[in-house]
Amino acid sequence: MSERSIITRHALTVLAGQLAVMAFGVTDTIVAGRHGESSLAALSVGSAIFISVYVALMGGLQALLPVWAEQRGAGQTAAVGRSLRQALYLCAAASAFGMAVLLSPAPLLRWTEVPPELRGEVESYLAVLALALPPALLFRIYSTLNQALGRPKLVTALQVGSLFIKLPLSVWFTFGGGGLPAMGVVGCAWATLVVNCSMLVLAVWLLRTQDFYEPLALWQRMELPHWPTIAGFARLGIPAGLAVMVEVTSFTLMALFIARQGTTASAAHQIAANLAAVLYMVPLSLAIATSARTSYWLGAQDPARARQVVFIGFRLSALIGIALAAILLIAKNQIGAVYSANASVIAMAGSVLVWVAAYHAADALQTLCVFVLRCYRITVAPLLVYCGLLWGAGLGGGYWLAYRAHGPWAGNPAPTPFWAASAVALAVTAALFVAMLWRAVSPAAQTRAAGSPGR
Repeated sequence: MSERSIITRHALTVLAGQLAVMAFGVTDTIVAGRHGESSLAALSVGSAIFISVYVALMGGLQALLPVWAEQRGAGQTAAVGRSLRQALYLCAAASAFGMAVLLSPAPLLRWTEVPPELRGEVESYLAVLALALPPALLFRIYSTLNQALGRPKLVTALQVGSLFIKLPLSVWFTFGGGGLPAMGVVGCAWATLVVNCSMLVLAVWLLRTQDFYEPLALWQRMELPHWPTIAGFARLGIPAGLAVMVEVTSFTLMALFIARQGTTASAAHQIAANLAAVLYMVPLSLAIATSARTSYWLGAQDPARARQVVFIGFRLSALIGIALAAILLIAKNQIGAVYSANASVIAMAGSVLVWVAAYHAADALQTLCVFVLRCYRITVAPLLVYCGLLWGAGLGGGYWLAYRAHGPWAGNPAPTPFWAASAVALAVTAALFVAMLWRAVSPAAQTRAAGSPGR
């Protein structure tokens, strides 16, 4: 089977699972929107905070994919099991930190001037999601392991199957019925908790029963923390996790700054953010598949084959990113009507989605690049680029255009300036990452990397 076929099949399998997970968010957005405009606004703020925390911690664990894929490529299967058990210590620390943040959002809500009438519901929503965070992160370790092994089908089956639990539970818990009182947007959080725990239980059962996990020797006595190994994970995972946090918060924090504009603007932004997140699943799936194969060949000491894989993934990501951006532009008004029946929300969302299309085209390229750069242990430079461009030029520039600018943008407190600035910033980011990746995959750079410690 050709590398293109392997990458495509892996990516499509991952994509099916990722879209199922994103359907959780789409489901909650539609359910909250039908429940009421205030519920949708509360979901916009609450989900922005949760996603910001979750993806940062998830990104640190997802960054272990190159480690396990290289060990697989080198034929060191037992080392994968030892490495995974050490990763559980990292997961425990990440869970404790994330729960502490989610249980105390009040200072952030005050700083970003979220309207007081939304704060109570947002805090209740996040308190339930704090309980859902540890099982979500543990399942992410299971997912990353399977991706590194080139076996994503079980993960996808669990994610798709869970959608059939999430959808009815979100509707039931939100609107009530059958003796259960209506909980509003907090009901969506309870549904998420049930689903996350269910997926984790099934993942553990699969680890105990599936034969292809046996060579990994996963079910050994838990070793004491091996600090050199954990430090190596931290050197790779912390910059990667922070980079993901900066990337995602560059638009999730928009929700908090846009909240002061009223429920219509918050609802329109929530639609745009949800669409951007759904579209992101396509380049994310390609990036996961490409990085898994790249690290496999690097572990097998075949850098030329790894370079070939990178170019295949890059071309696929660029073409699909452009195609999806074009579709979004064409159908922008019809998409808004799916999420809301409010004419004002639909009209505002349509104007924002023009910039979401440009945002996605750049996002497709930079996502592929940043994942592959981790295979070559390049994590700090992308983090610095993200901080300067996505937080500075993107989020900061959008805030200035919306609330501080003079001239044509003056008096235009709307979601559009935030998305316009972010799209431009992400385009520059993509250009810089392409240059970094080109340099990293050059034969000279790969020769140096092959002789470096830890490779």
